[in-house]
Amino acid sequence: MADRDPVPLPAEVRAKLAELELELSEGDITQKGYEKKRSKLIGAFFPQAPGMDPSMGQERRTPVTPSSSSRYHRRRSSGSRDERYRSDVHTEAVQAALAKHKERKMAVPMPSKRRSLVVQTSMDAYTPPDTSSGSEGEGQGDGDEEEGGDCEEEDGGGGGGTSSSREGSISMEHWISRAIHGTSSTTTTTSSTASSSSSSTRSGGSGAAGGRLADVLAQHVHISAHHHLRHHRPHHHHKTENHSAPPDVTGYTNSTANAATDGIQVERAPGAGPAAQRQTPKYGNAELMETGDGVPVSSRVSAKIQQLVNTLKRPKRPPLREFFVDDFEELLEVQQPDPNQPKAEGAQMVAMRGEQLGVVTNWPPSLEAALQRWGTISPKAPCLTTMDTNGKPLYVLTYGKLWSRSLKVAYNLLHKLGTKQEPLVRPGDRVALVFPNNDPAAFMTAFYGCLLAEVVPVPIEVPLTRKDAGSQQIGFLLGSCGVTVALTSDACHKGLPKSPTGEIPQFKGWPKVLWFVTESKHLSKPPRDWFPHIKDANQDTAYIEYKTCKDGSVLGVTVMRIAMLTHCQALTQSCSYTEAETIVNVLDFKKDVGLWHAVLTSVMNMMHVISIPYALMKVNPLSWIQKVCQYKAKVACVKSRDMHWALVAHRDQRDINLASLRMLVVADGSNPWSISSCDAFLNVFQSKGLKPEVICPCASSPEALTVALRRPVEEGSTPPGRGVLSMQGLSHGVIRVDSEEKLSVLTLQDVGSVMPGAMMCAVKPEGVPQLCKADEIGEICVCTVATGTSYYGLAGMTKNTFEVFPTSNNGAPISEFPFTRTGLLGFIGPAGLIFVAGKMDGLMVVGGRRHNADDIVATALAVEPMKFVYRGRIAVFSITVLHDERIVVVAEQRPDSTEEDSFQWMSRVLQAIDGIHQVGVYCLALVPSNTLPKTPLGGIHLSETKQLFLEGALHPCNVLMCPHTCVTNLPKPRQKQPEIGPASVMVGNLVSGKRIAQASGRDLGQIEDNDQFLFLSEVLQWRAQTTPDHVLYTLLNSRGTIASSLTCVQLHKRAEKIAGMLAERGHLQDGDHVALVYPPGIDLIVAFYGCLYAGCVPITVRPPHPQNIATTLPTVKMIVEVSRSVCVMTTQLICKLLRSKEASAAVDVRTWPPVMDTDDLPKKKPPLLYKPSNPDTLAYLDFSVSTTGMLAGVKMSHTATSAFCRSIKLQCELYPSREVAICLDPYCGLGFVLWCLCSVYSGHQSILIPPSELEVNPALWLSAVSQYKVRDTFCSYSVMELCTKGLGLQTDSLKSRGLDLSRVRTCVVVAEERPRTALTQSFSKLFKDLGLHPRAVSTSFGCRVNLAICLQPHRLGKLADQGTSGPDPTTVYVDMRALRHDRVRLVERGSPHSLPLMESGKILPGVRIIIANPETKGPMGESHLGEIWVHSGHNASGYFTVYGDEALQSDHFNSRLSFGDTQTVWARTGYLGFLRRTELTDASGERHDALYVVGALEEAMELRGMRYHPIDIETSVIRTHKSITECAVFTWTNLLVVVVELDGSEQEALDLVPLVTNVVLEEHYLIVGVVVVVDIGVIPINSRGEKQRMHLRDGFLADQLDPIYVAYNM
Repeated sequence: MADRDPVPLPAEVRAKLAELELELSEGDITQKGYEKKRSKLIGAFFPQAPGMDPSMGQERRTPVTPSSSSRYHRRRSSGSRDERYRSDVHTEAVQAALAKHKERKMAVPMPSKRRSLVVQTSMDAYTPPDTSSGSEGEGQGDGDEEEGGDCEEEDGGGGGGTSSSREGSISMEHWISRAIHGTSSTTTTTSSTASSSSSSTRSGGSGAAGGRLADVLAQHVHISAHHHLRHHRPHHHHKTENHSAPPDVTGYTNSTANAATDGIQVERAPGAGPAAQRQTPKYGNAELMETGDGVPVSSRVSAKIQQLVNTLKRPKRPPLREFFVDDFEELLEVQQPDPNQPKAEGAQMVAMRGEQLGVVTNWPPSLEAALQRWGTISPKAPCLTTMDTNGKPLYVLTYGKLWSRSLKVAYNLLHKLGTKQEPLVRPGDRVALVFPNNDPAAFMTAFYGCLLAEVVPVPIEVPLTRKDAGSQQIGFLLGSCGVTVALTSDACHKGLPKSPTGEIPQFKGWPKVLWFVTESKHLSKPPRDWFPHIKDANQDTAYIEYKTCKDGSVLGVTVMRIAMLTHCQALTQSCSYTEAETIVNVLDFKKDVGLWHAVLTSVMNMMHVISIPYALMKVNPLSWIQKVCQYKAKVACVKSRDMHWALVAHRDQRDINLASLRMLVVADGSNPWSISSCDAFLNVFQSKGLKPEVICPCASSPEALTVALRRPVEEGSTPPGRGVLSMQGLSHGVIRVDSEEKLSVLTLQDVGSVMPGAMMCAVKPEGVPQLCKADEIGEICVCTVATGTSYYGLAGMTKNTFEVFPTSNNGAPISEFPFTRTGLLGFIGPAGLIFVAGKMDGLMVVGGRRHNADDIVATALAVEPMKFVYRGRIAVFSITVLHDERIVVVAEQRPDSTEEDSFQWMSRVLQAIDGIHQVGVYCLALVPSNTLPKTPLGGIHLSETKQLFLEGALHPCNVLMCPHTCVTNLPKPRQKQPEIGPASVMVGNLVSGKRIAQASGRDLGQIEDNDQFLFLSEVLQWRAQTTPDHVLYTLLNSRGTIASSLTCVQLHKRAEKIAGMLAERGHLQDGDHVALVYPPGIDLIVAFYGCLYAGCVPITVRPPHPQNIATTLPTVKMIVEVSRSVCVMTTQLICKLLRSKEASAAVDVRTWPPVMDTDDLPKKKPPLLYKPSNPDTLAYLDFSVSTTGMLAGVKMSHTATSAFCRSIKLQCELYPSREVAICLDPYCGLGFVLWCLCSVYSGHQSILIPPSELEVNPALWLSAVSQYKVRDTFCSYSVMELCTKGLGLQTDSLKSRGLDLSRVRTCVVVAEERPRTALTQSFSKLFKDLGLHPRAVSTSFGCRVNLAICLQPHRLGKLADQGTSGPDPTTVYVDMRALRHDRVRLVERGSPHSLPLMESGKILPGVRIIIANPETKGPMGESHLGEIWVHSGHNASGYFTVYGDEALQSDHFNSRLSFGDTQTVWARTGYLGFLRRTELTDASGERHDALYVVGALEEAMELRGMRYHPIDIETSVIRTHKSITECAVFTWTNLLVVVVELDGSEQEALDLVPLVTNVVLEEHYLIVGVVVVVDIGVIPINSRGEKQRMHLRDGFLADQLDPIYVAYNM
């Protein structure tokens, strides 16, 4: 077969082929037509098939002949686009833009999803068409809302609307020819954007309506039975159900067309329909992963990240220049205007005047007067005919009936509500009108009844449920208008939601209203002598029209009676309305164009309105055209969508004749995308008598009413205007006809000229209302009586909108009368024609350029396969992140789309928007069909959607964030200055009066009786002799009772036995290393002193966890090996565990050194106890795993051990009569020293509480503290967190059980990290009720080189002169941005970017600290961030390593300053911090130096030249959404990876991606590269409660986390 040959086709031809494939797959052309066109395209590149005309191959584009037969074949069989956005030219542009991109392939890594998530989203499939909002009977109408991308349609079950016919574009021929490549445009490509809605059950038609439509369509849409897409492709199912066609990869991937088609073939079984495809979600941890461009990669996460890194290496947009200072050194770039950007060059525009409003003698003085006149002189004349859903006239309202019923309503309103003395409604009061869209007669009666009663009607939508999107805002409007009565019809009243008692509940946000039914049978007849007072139109308010703003708030525009009348007169003059004309109305009659033409102006002129409810349009989209023929109507009021629907369904109608129409008012003519509907409609219906000049687009807004309206012109006069404008120019606010690009153009049609009696100008959209230049786009303003006068109750906003005085260049106002802003962006073109290019509401200013949401929607919808978007439902809005607006696109995807489809569609939308608008999309989110919040008429509720997005409640099923491409205003990366030498730093500090940052604890002072001993073993022997029965240790079990206790002599005796056992059984030498593997308790202490007695070096090791042997046992083995232990001492239980089957699976039993269990000790004691000769020999080894996952053991000599105990004794004032409660792990650091050593040294009693017991009984530790009346207690952050979370709700019950913490003077958190301020504060607050003094809680700080540097002792209950040990811990607030530059800048609490830091405790006696520069090793000035260096008697004497890495050793333990005091030997802690002298004094009267620890050097991340601490980013992320319980960040090849634990349903996983990205950008100026959402408990935590970020990173890169979702930000 020819198409197998690997001949590379040119991009243009490939795009065309892709196009054809799609047309065929969707039944737009027959197999025969497809083959013919295809061979024609490929002809030039393949050997000629016999009999083919060689000349045909030369033409690359297929000419289109507008023959009527081909018209049917070329129709689209899938209805899923809103016709407002349909534009053939635009489609070609999008295709071309994508083709351009195709050259530089986008390799977008696809996100990984957990299987359950994939299945969930595709199982949402096949929801019946939306019946979400009410019942068919109620016929809630349907209109597309005016917001951003509110298009909403229905693809009628299966068939669906076809596109407007191809020839539509031919009437635009010469514009297009300029627009696209200067060639004649033949529009084969139009199929791509085709087809919009065929019907809509937006407001609640049942699926049946949709189904019927589908049957109608199915008869006319040619769906060929089996499409052989390629002869060599297994054929797909019969496509009546309209599942998405196979994704068209040819558009931008492989080199030859067929390679691409085969490329997708990966997972499709032959003949598999979508159901089969769904069973193989490929995104778990499948072996092969498809990336965005169809290249299979192994699913190893690292490959994906690599791909992301490569993608991000591509050149970015041109760098921005200038900066503005964001309140500190971090300079955010500010967009500078490009010198080459187009600027407005024209002269200042001149305000245009409309013609005079010629008052005709018989025009009535007011609308009520008109109604009275017609109601009395021609009562039989028809005023309104309503249709039922079958298109039969349901009811004819005559002028006589309208008059008499309105009178009745007016009388009852004024006299039958409330009492005679206290009527409920008085003239001038506001009342709500709540009528469904299928009952215009009841609405009209009520509306005129209000006018007659001089009451102000506020028409609103029927609230369908108590929490309808937007109905709450309507409630606020009613409340502010003081509405207490709502008029409604009988049927509607019955349909409102009721409580069980039959009451209508109060809707959310609504005031309390009385429901009043206006049907005549419920009203009493007015007495003969009662008559309303009919005045001439005056300045009183006639009615209030509601308007929804961009932010979702609802405003009421008040229209005065004189304005209402003048507006009707202007419309009558513009449209040349005459008495008794017939007008067909499809629009919503409650507001806007529908209200103005079909309720107000029609009555003024005694016209006959034929009202078509939306329920009927859904069943029969042609109904309005049939009514025009049937009633020979002169005028019809429609929206572009209604024209499109008619195109979809017109084929079977032979007898349509539209010759009677003299005017077709297109209500949304101001939407630039309505032009294609108008063209296509004319194109098809010209042959049915439709005259071209009949189409009259109009522009309107709630504030300015009708802004402009194209008038029906006489045959042969000048044709209407067209403008093909460059989108690039528009984004800079200037008008440039066509652009060099030829891709990004916007075709506009004029909306006629200024209304009679009005004056119009365009002013700059921002700032002072200054007149625009002639070639500049501005906001259109009008000056006329016929506009709204205010936003009800909002004086300030009213002034800015309704009382604008435009000024000329010299600053003088151009008129003494105020203008009204219309909210429309546009310009006044040649011959005084008005062009509208968009709405102010849809405006998004990105990087100084303006983009219109509607335009972006149009581009997104023009992307193949456009059927992908469910019914064209797309919302586009902007959010502000990092001082600029960012574009967010949210679309509903079709139920049957696969992951691949959606991801491919997303990447192509990004390219198309980039190509056409030159703007990046920040976030693209896809949600399941029918899930976006709807407006009452079924459109997308834009502000509600935005709100959900920002709250993380949108629940998308796919998200693609592109911060790397969009965010161009990040601060410049910090350039490290060539380091100034340490000497000059020091001199600089001295000159500027800064102290060198150093501090020390107090002296160790005089020696007490037990201090004369150099060795702990001697101290224990001395205590066993002098105070043998003094209890040193008490161990509690989980019930809080004493499990065991130990006196001095008991400890001594048991230690002797162990020493004996070591000598006898173990045959150990002096200095041998022994691993002690014990649970926290007494045995551990006994074994430790036994080793000292035997002269061995003990190493305490945490025993393996029985439930988790596989991961914990190897760590035990590693410590035993690295410490070179010659034997292991443990309990019988752990002995058994080491030999168990599970254990031997993890570690071979034979590799252990001898294991001794100490449960049954020998009776005899050793001959004599070992006495070390040199105090500098090893006492014990301290092994610990750091947060970065490194195992480090440090050597503690006897001297250091004794100095350490002495220092703690002094700091905490420990002596034998004291009791101290310890809830810590006894294996390393300060925890071990407090648990095992301090009691022996100081003689106080230690109450030992194993932290693991708290999991069983969280109140154990605090109960013990209370029960033993303990004054000093030590715990860890994990213990504190357990108490805060576990006891949060139980404080009252604990109090009633007598728990009392008022005696606690000091509660110290033992930690090796920055103090967790938030946790300590919430702990203090929570237990304040139980008597805990807020100042009692403090922290300590230790590290590997020095196990305790600071420890805040008790400070309560003693007076200063009695020598308390120190002042309160202080908290300071530092500027986080300064910290990134290694500077400390103190700020006030609550200031932006402030970070609270708590002092780490008071420096221990005998400890000296200095802050040094980690690179130059020079001393730092106070309040500079540097590395904390420590000099003290209890520093560890070095690392214990097998490898003997001397360089590291000397660097960490024996460092000297490069300048200043170069003699002292310091140990480097590896932590960054700063010192600050406080105002407080300590016992000796010295000023107190506070040490603040900021974070570990090895944990800190260098990004963009700045230093970030993971905890700061994590804190921001955890705050961003209630479902994020924990977070950890790390970097990988300069990408920031954020892992969050999700506490919620997996559907929330994707909500977190944009929120996490936003918060990190806003608060840290960093772009997140990868967001990983995992289950609770995945982030590993070590025994000290610190996150093990490096373990997490390794797990992520090895693909072991089983994440719920991984998003790769572009």
